[in-house]
Amino acid sequence: MTFSPRILGLARRVIAALVQRGLTIATAESCTGGLIAGAMTAVPGSSDAVYGGFVTYANAAKMAMIGVPEKVLDRYGAVSEKTVRAMAEGALAKSGCNIAVAVTGIAGPGGGSEQKPVGLVFIGCATRHDTFYRELRLGDLDRNTIRMETVAAALEMILDVIAADQP
Repeated sequence: MTFSPRILGLARRVIAALVQRGLTIATAESCTGGLIAGAMTAVPGSSDAVYGGFVTYANAAKMAMIGVPEKVLDRYGAVSEKTVRAMAEGALAKSGCNIAVAVTGIAGPGGGSEQKPVGLVFIGCATRHDTFYRELRLGDLDRNTIRMETVAAALEMILDVIAADQP
């Protein structure tokens, strides 16, 4: 996988910030299928900060691997604030890291609805102190663009959380 200079630059900044502060990170990825972990591990020296990742594409994987409660998935759906928060918190608990980032969304081209259209993405970032989330509405772009924009937004969110001294 080749990442854009923008994503590689963000990944380098994330790794540098994590290493400088002695922090570790885990990912829980649905719509990106491991691309956030892939971008970070493309950076030399990333093993000093990247614990690993959980690719939890199916709801069963979200429940089994990182403990997302079935009732959350049933009530709010896989693509929701509640689910991304549970994903980030579950990845944090399972990994023992300082930070966990999670993403879930609808990358298309199908699968969207009026309430949850293609391009709707939730990003969550959990630390030992708090859990943050962002909602993106990227629009009905092509699948690869939605996934890569999600990777970039997740890396930016990690930088924001580190800068806020939250971990």
